[in-house]
Amino acid sequence: MNTFIGEYTVKIDDKGRMVFPSAFKSLMSADGDMRFVIKKDIFEDCLEMYTFEEWERQSSEVKSRLNFFNRDHAMFWREYMRDRAIVEPDGKVGRISVPKKLLEAIGVNKEVVFSGNDYKIEIWAREKFEEARISNEQYISLAGMLSQ
Repeated sequence: MNTFIGEYTVKIDDKGRMVFPSAFKSLMSADGDMRFVIKKDIFEDCLEMYTFEEWERQSSEVKSRLNFFNRDHAMFWREYMRDRAIVEPDGKVGRISVPKKLLEAIGVNKEVVFSGNDYKIEIWAREKFEEARISNEQYISLAGMLSQ
């Protein structure tokens, strides 16, 4: 399992292509699977990017909790699988193409921030990334609450 750490700002071209940060690319096995699954985050205006292996692990875990003869479970699964994309950095520059629909869903204009978040990478519109930051007081409060 890869651990992604760090923040990298990159520009997007007119076709929705962006250079995948080399620091993240270097964490991947050179002869391994370089595919990623990208989806919209449930709670925030960002995209989540998982290695294909991590995506399969998480999806299997979610699916194991569902009964597909239950209509609500089937509807949930359908929505869970909607608007996903598989991307793979090209061999030369390391560019990836993210579907325009996903970029529009998070309000991207010209730049994005790739933010390493341990087992996943978040992709944010640069402006929204800074807006989503919580105050130091909120962080300390959450740390205290979660430590109990």
